[in-house]
Amino acid sequence: MPGRERADVNTRALDGRHRTIVRMGNPVLRERAQDVPHDRFGTRFLRDLGRDLLRTMFEDNGAGLAAPQVGSSVRVFAYYIPGEGDRDQVAPRVLVNPVLTLVGEPTELGWEGCLSVPGLRGMVPRHPTVKVSAFDTDGNELTFEAEGFHARVIQHEYDHLDGVIFLDRMTDMSSLMFEEEWEQFAKGKDLPVEV
Repeated sequence: MPGRERADVNTRALDGRHRTIVRMGNPVLRERAQDVPHDRFGTRFLRDLGRDLLRTMFEDNGAGLAAPQVGSSVRVFAYYIPGEGDRDQVAPRVLVNPVLTLVGEPTELGWEGCLSVPGLRGMVPRHPTVKVSAFDTDGNELTFEAEGFHARVIQHEYDHLDGVIFLDRMTDMSSLMFEEEWEQFAKGKDLPVEV
């Protein structure tokens, strides 16, 4: 999911290597990614993948990036939530084998884009809250609840693990637009889109 400029991120997140992001049309984006076996936790493979996802996400100005987006069909994604306005920052994070419990109805509309669908934005309904159970790259359990934009980013990246892109979630294609037109005509405005 495309994000904003990152001036406040510690350089540890940039230790990995930049990977090429695959675009819509590549079959890996439409497959259900495989669970990471427990014997891969703590391995160089998984740690490198996590660092590579973070570096690629930051260098390509994304808020999140899933392993299938770099051609690796495993259930891993990285994300970062910048603190803005009344929104708290969430440090760069890598989730492995996440399981989501969606809370509430998918009625919160918000603009989304995708590094694998470059140049387009659209309004997508999402659940307002998610409960997350996952592992870090070393196999430590993580459980937390996310709301608002944080929940939206997690749902967007999780969809990639199931072969779903944001266009599949749009209920009204009239909000789909190129980013330049979005910047000019829609950014910061409410469009008449019904859920």
